[in-house]
Amino acid sequence: MISLTDSQKIGMGLTGFGVFFLFFGMILFFDKALLAIGNILFVVGLAFVIGLERTFRFFFQKHKMKATSFFLGGVFVVLIGWPIVGVILEFYGFFLLFRSFFPVVIGFIRRIPVLGSLLNLPFISTESTQ
Repeated sequence: MISLTDSQKIGMGLTGFGVFFLFFGMILFFDKALLAIGNILFVVGLAFVIGLERTFRFFFQKHKMKATSFFLGGVFVVLIGWPIVGVILEFYGFFLLFRSFFPVVIGFIRRIPVLGSLLNLPFISTESTQ
């Protein structure tokens, strides 16, 4: 069992609320306020979970500067009031930042009983391994 510190537990909660507000903001036709709150909570929660220094090092690696620019630029664009453009920029930046984690996530999901059987269907299994 993984032991979490109190700040990591707070970070998990903040990140969870951030994802909830982002999702809810998109459902409510890209509500600026909910998206802004979600963005702030997500980034702050991430800093609490992995630590401020590691968060800074993750986002500002030389080979991830393009992805970081898109992600944080999207957050800024949402905060100034253009939610649709900002969310598109964020998604692209998020994809570029975390694309190396996707095979690990897919491998984890394959071990979950119902979802794993869905990912092992012929068409999906060939697409998810590429």
